[in-house]
Amino acid sequence: MRLWRKIRRTGRVAEPAPPRAAHDRPLAPELRGSVQLRHVDAGSCNGCEIEISSAFGPVYDAERYGARLTASPRHADALLVTGPVTRNMAVPLRRTYDAVPEPKLVVAVGDCARNCGVFAGAYGVVGAVADVLPVSLEVPGCPPHPEAIVAALRELTDR
Repeated sequence: MRLWRKIRRTGRVAEPAPPRAAHDRPLAPELRGSVQLRHVDAGSCNGCEIEISSAFGPVYDAERYGARLTASPRHADALLVTGPVTRNMAVPLRRTYDAVPEPKLVVAVGDCARNCGVFAGAYGVVGAVADVLPVSLEVPGCPPHPEAIVAALRELTDR
């Protein structure tokens, strides 16, 4: 009961959203309000996937900014791509990109997606995501922090 009273006394505690600069413009103003994301693992070590799940979890809650994960590329506005593009994933990644309706964006999450990271020069790696698809936004880090992922998703819309 003591813990319950303390919770009731404290109330809801949440950090305010980080401030946005006045000169910031969204990458795609037509996606204003919310963005549906389709995650594609192009050959990562799953470190970025853990951070993405944290970004959409109850602590960082990317959905409060209007970013939602979707199961189908046909319902998506943007692709969230992790890992270097491997030989086996190059064609499926292009097909997934083609299935996303216009206007479409690509977010490269992590150093491996940006520049192949530790997998650079490996036999099974075609290259970075930018070598296969036009990348709109990059999130640096190995793996990137959930705060960085949420900040990048906020750049996609006005929110």
